[in-house]
Amino acid sequence: MDWISFWDGAHAIYVSSRHKRLHYARIAADLARHVPHPDARVLDYGCGEALSAPALAAACGQLTLCDAAPGVREKLRERFSADRAISVASPDGVAALPDGSFDLIIANSLLQYLERPVLDGLLAQWRRLLAPGGRLLVADVIPPDVSAVRDAAALLAFAARDGFLGAALVGLARTALSPYRKLRAELGLSTYREADFLAVLSAAGFAGERMRPNVGHNQNRMAFIARPA
Repeated sequence: MDWISFWDGAHAIYVSSRHKRLHYARIAADLARHVPHPDARVLDYGCGEALSAPALAAACGQLTLCDAAPGVREKLRERFSADRAISVASPDGVAALPDGSFDLIIANSLLQYLERPVLDGLLAQWRRLLAPGGRLLVADVIPPDVSAVRDAAALLAFAARDGFLGAALVGLARTALSPYRKLRAELGLSTYREADFLAVLSAAGFAGERMRPNVGHNQNRMAFIARPA
């Protein structure tokens, strides 16, 4: 199994339906604050189930959702087929788009699943796809010193604040025995120090900077905003 297959199948990453709903609502609200103007063309690359995509779409002109998992894309098309502001594309479909297609490109909670050569290829693609003055937002980047234990503590704090602490405790115990833990041990997650990731962006032709706060509930992780240099 690889990460795409994992996310395309049934999994227990979200400890309850409330957790899942609040997670996506928080992500959409945080991302909407970075939309540069109401007519912006936005790409959410590696969007996952994007349950709150309409909230992000309401802040921009056109939202394109892209995910590598075929089953996830099919669900996205079914869920948002009636919303003309939202379109769904495969990675190949995005790669075929003309230069300057987007004003904002988002990669949230994606980099940890990418090997460096894949990331380098995507950065080159995203740079090409950004319109003049466009921006790249990369969020939820994991530093090397942030362990699964710290991630769990951040989830518990989120759960205590938003009313699903009991489900979070049960869910964390379930995750400890789940395919996610096994896959994480086998494949690992890509991690970056702040300076190292800024260097990655620079090598790809971007001028980047650390952005605070991070997108989502986990402030142990990092976010960056970048523009073509």
